[in-house]
Amino acid sequence: MTDLAQIWQQYYSNVPAQLSQSANIGTVATAFNTNIDAVVKISGKKLSILAQQFELKKEDIASAQTCINTPKDAIRGICKCFINGIAEEWLIDNIATAEWLKKNLPHDRLAMGGQAGIIANLAAVLGVQHVIAHTASLPQTQAVQFLPYDNLFSFDEQGNLAPAHQIYRQKEAPLIHQIIEFAKDDVLMLNNKTYTCPKANRFIATYDPANLALMMNDSFVQHINQNGYDYLILSGLHNLTANTGGLKRIEAVVELLQQWRLSCPKGLIHLEMASTQDKTIRRAVVEKIAPLADSLGLNDREALDIIEVIDAPHFAKINHKQPSAADLFDILLKIKNITQTPRIQLHMFGLYITLQNKDYRISAQQNRAGMLTAAVVAASKAGYGKIEEPADLLWVLQNQNGNFNFTALQNLSAHLSAPQLTSTGIFENENYTLIATPTLLINNPKTLVGMGDTISATSLLCAR
Repeated sequence: MTDLAQIWQQYYSNVPAQLSQSANIGTVATAFNTNIDAVVKISGKKLSILAQQFELKKEDIASAQTCINTPKDAIRGICKCFINGIAEEWLIDNIATAEWLKKNLPHDRLAMGGQAGIIANLAAVLGVQHVIAHTASLPQTQAVQFLPYDNLFSFDEQGNLAPAHQIYRQKEAPLIHQIIEFAKDDVLMLNNKTYTCPKANRFIATYDPANLALMMNDSFVQHINQNGYDYLILSGLHNLTANTGGLKRIEAVVELLQQWRLSCPKGLIHLEMASTQDKTIRRAVVEKIAPLADSLGLNDREALDIIEVIDAPHFAKINHKQPSAADLFDILLKIKNITQTPRIQLHMFGLYITLQNKDYRISAQQNRAGMLTAAVVAASKAGYGKIEEPADLLWVLQNQNGNFNFTALQNLSAHLSAPQLTSTGIFENENYTLIATPTLLINNPKTLVGMGDTISATSLLCAR
């Protein structure tokens, strides 16, 4: 074992103790998107057959269109993500296409979906005292996706707070998203040319009228107004579109966040960016919502997406397929300067980066502890396939299944001329504090669903 690996292994040894501190958190509220994920494992062989059926060509894959109007659009999106090893979410605009996908790509399993739902389940397992989950729809099919924990709540038909897994709002329909996963090194044949998938990932095809309209549950809104929160973790804005009233919903969220800030000034608001395909909405989220947040979470792809909608011509030449850690740091700094969000965290393959104000309420050491804890929890979820009990959180440490890769951290360290970053993960100057941590890598993940949500939420909640 190298000296560097020994140093970081020592940091990681503190994770079990760090996890226990999350039980000191009073209330975590999660909003707005909760749904059901229908998870499908697709093989390169199956995808090749579908691509041939629709006579897809390489130029089809290069199309900038990211809305699913027909089944061919869905297969085009899956092929694009497969070939590039990337994750994207595209919206389905008609029920006929949604039914075609449901029939032709039947799910292997159902799981909790939506950032709000996934993070609510995770926070309950972490031991947070009260977890309040927003739900636009909560029939029994949705309710059983909530873990059966007594600290995890939502609202019944009468607006009463109750254990989420026990609620059955009979008049509401289940909201199902298809999560199509593919494996690293699998092979796709397209027009007699072979493409090897460079990274295990997923494509999300979403038909969800309630969450796409960002319907808000009045009982949830009133409860937060009256009772406050320690952490409010917000997402779901990525489902909006400008041509269906999305900008008005953005304004409604702005008004709500301003209201909650007044009623709960000590609460911390975290915004999870997610894959926002509508550029008008993406720009509105960056300009209007991010400045109201105390913390912003995103992955490397989402960082590049933000750069597309802000005035940043310098970044046009960056390789969007494989940006380096140094590239992504420069992008984060640009985003932070524009949004003035006091804390931004990015997760990428092999590295987590947090960039924050020097006087931020969470210290660099606390952030490092939270990020390392997130790396363990995320690797456990990837390797074990689920996080449903406290013991699952430490699966990767107990099974010694993860491994370090310091390449990205060393790249960032060299970029900043900060050799101490590789051994401490912390760098400060007069303008900001930077925390960067190598992650634990899983060679053959069982799932990647909700990985970004898991990383962002754990990093924040366990930074104590």
